[in-house]
Amino acid sequence: MKPVVSAMQAWSCVAISVFAIIILSILGGLFRNNHHEFVGGADDPVDGQAVAGTVFTAVIVYAAFLVFCGLQGLLHLREDRRGAIALS
Repeated sequence: MKPVVSAMQAWSCVAISVFAIIILSILGGLFRNNHHEFVGGADDPVDGQAVAGTVFTAVIVYAAFLVFCGLQGLLHLREDRRGAIALS
């Protein structure tokens, strides 16, 4: 199986996905708990639970990116060690 993206793109995607999951999880938790800094002001959203649901959906999307890009990176490692699977 050959990788679809380059090694640099795969590992960059892994790093970005990890940071996005951490940051968005924290923000989603704050919205879910209706933290006063994020909910209740004049221009702030009224329903923190709805916002938290949307943020946690983004976390799931980034988790899917993490899995895909991580597997792409592992395929590059395997290919570099000359252990690529060949159907011949």
